[in-house]
Amino acid sequence: MNSGAEFAESTPLMASPTSKVGDPAPKYGSSVVRRVSTAKFIINRGRRFMNPVVRGALRINHRLKSLGQFYMLLAAVVVGVVGGYGAIAFRYLIHSLQDIAWLHSALENGSLAELPWYWILIIPAVGGLIAGAITDRWAPEAGGHGVPEVMEVPEVMEAVALRGGRIRLRVLFAKLFASAATIASGGSVGREGPIVQIGASAGSSIGQMLGLNTGRMRTLVGCGAAAGISATFNAPVAGAFFAVEILMGDFGVPQFSPIVVSSVIATVVSRHYLGDSPTFDIPEYSLNHSGELVAYVVLGLVAAVVGVAFIRSLDWAEERFERMPTSLPIKAAFGGAMLGTLALAFPGVLGVGYDEINHALAGESSGRYLVILLVAKMAAVCITLASGGSGGVFAPSLFMGAAAGGAVGAAAQALIGVEIAEPGAYALVGMGAMVAATTHAPVMAILVIFELTGDYRIILPLMLSCIIATVLASALHRDSIYTAKLTRRGVRIRGGRALNVLSKITAESVMHTDLFRVSPGERLPALLDGILGRDHACMYVVSESGKFEGVITLNTLRPVLQDSGGVADVLVARDLASRHGPQARRSDTLDTVLGRLASGYRDEIPVVEDGQLIGAIRTEDVLACYRRELLRREMAESVAVTIAHTEQEPVTYHIGDFAVEEHPAPKRFFGQTIGGLNVRQRFGVTVLLVRAGETDDDAHPEMPDADYEIQPGDRLVVFGPRDAVARMRLSKAGQQPPTGDPEPAPED
Repeated sequence: MNSGAEFAESTPLMASPTSKVGDPAPKYGSSVVRRVSTAKFIINRGRRFMNPVVRGALRINHRLKSLGQFYMLLAAVVVGVVGGYGAIAFRYLIHSLQDIAWLHSALENGSLAELPWYWILIIPAVGGLIAGAITDRWAPEAGGHGVPEVMEVPEVMEAVALRGGRIRLRVLFAKLFASAATIASGGSVGREGPIVQIGASAGSSIGQMLGLNTGRMRTLVGCGAAAGISATFNAPVAGAFFAVEILMGDFGVPQFSPIVVSSVIATVVSRHYLGDSPTFDIPEYSLNHSGELVAYVVLGLVAAVVGVAFIRSLDWAEERFERMPTSLPIKAAFGGAMLGTLALAFPGVLGVGYDEINHALAGESSGRYLVILLVAKMAAVCITLASGGSGGVFAPSLFMGAAAGGAVGAAAQALIGVEIAEPGAYALVGMGAMVAATTHAPVMAILVIFELTGDYRIILPLMLSCIIATVLASALHRDSIYTAKLTRRGVRIRGGRALNVLSKITAESVMHTDLFRVSPGERLPALLDGILGRDHACMYVVSESGKFEGVITLNTLRPVLQDSGGVADVLVARDLASRHGPQARRSDTLDTVLGRLASGYRDEIPVVEDGQLIGAIRTEDVLACYRRELLRREMAESVAVTIAHTEQEPVTYHIGDFAVEEHPAPKRFFGQTIGGLNVRQRFGVTVLLVRAGETDDDAHPEMPDADYEIQPGDRLVVFGPRDAVARMRLSKAGQQPPTGDPEPAPED
């Protein structure tokens, strides 16, 4: 076999395409030619060696997939290991940066007191500048009103609900380093959010490498998130329920079992390096007096009010910082300086805040100090996140819950006047109540505190406070602290699914007009004969002019039929009609209609326009449309997983007699909408996805609406018969399409 040099000398790789025999040699040194040729030779040899290995790995992976649930458990083990080590590595990274920034690995009040005042002012500003620069350069995604998405859990939730579990690694690393810079410099945020994203991204990457479908990909993302929480708090059960209750919304065995396995594996990894000790110094708990239950009810109410105040304060702060006419790094630096100024008076607001939580649990802080510290911490968190810092809100929720609980405990001791539990016990329950109020996930909150204590006696007051906090907080503010971030971006998620799937579909598209109409003077016997003889749940009372006057249902008639007073003969439809139920207009979106159906406790609602009854919408019609939209989106996600961006033009995949192809949008499409182009009729193909030209090369393609306007640089993913796809490609290139084209290509 020739050596690399011999191969280079015998292969004219550097010859110009236009060179002829006898032309002078190219003006490149022979050493350069040999190095380039040797590199290509090694790459080609490497490919020949790797191809059998890759094919063998793919065959093994394909065979393992036939094992079903066992295959997912094996994948969950891998995700758990990666998630556990990722959590440990992130913690070590923060400690290393803290050593550099504060000359100490922990932000404790004693160590801060030894530093000059300007150090406490400058370091958070520098950390904010670095974090803002990283986010602005590498992860410029913005929220609904331009504020960067710096909380990692909403990003994971959106990936699960809308992107089939796909998380981009570049954004992941940018946010992780931004979070590390924020936390290490004293930013008042938690490390749990970044750790959740580490695990979730590991699950997403492993799922993509294994070629899993969207359902299994989402499960692995949940496995990674559970691994992150479990490794952080040494609480595998709470980690599993965090993933299921907040991210997935699915307690089925195929989803829950791998999540539990990942939680256990990540906990084992974490305990190996960090030990089995709990995260906090947990006080002993006892319920000494039945009157304390009243105090725990009050604690639940206080936690709900504080939790909602926290969510709304964060919204308000983000709006104010968004209005600042300057770049993100400058905003983040300014926010860091504000945080440093606040820390001069209250050093405990810096960093994650576990030391202050331990002080509250030990009962070492007075009630008045805890109230002041609660307000200061809320302000610090809002400043850090709203200005452009990066991190999580789970630890700040625990901090504020401990402060609120300790204050309520101190007040209970003063008011009840008998021997009750120490304020530290109330601080512990307050931690769970605050997490429940901010996340709207009471089961996870209860389990986190229960696993931290291992004491069954705390369950009763813990459940009471958490449930009260969740119910009241949900009533005061519909969104949790995680979903509020997404709602501002126009994304509504609940239980791991997007609720606004139907936001672009109008009531007119699904309403039916075969209604059972009756006149206002119709008597009861005729109404009974009519409704029993038809497959209708409602009768609509309509005047001769078509004016809608109300609805009659079987539930309306039931009390009348039970009346033996003989009034049935004198009752008419106008007397029985209900005029105050929910209604819809033809332009209302189906998500609005679905909400009105739920509020009206009826299987269908009328569609009324200008007082005229024009149709009705049944619950099953809306749900059927919802299922179709979900199926369409999941099919599009499957195509998106298959198609990767490449510089080669076009990217084509054949499926029998059909083809899926991605290529740049023709110039004549620019400025026109998908619906207006009517590509299906003109070319015989369907536009499945659009990769927006404003995004990066590795951006995930999105499924366009009919009113999506095509812009320069957009890339279209089209599907149809092979010849139709080829005709569209030729038309794009400006060539004459072959004969037999059913519709001439549009002119430029």
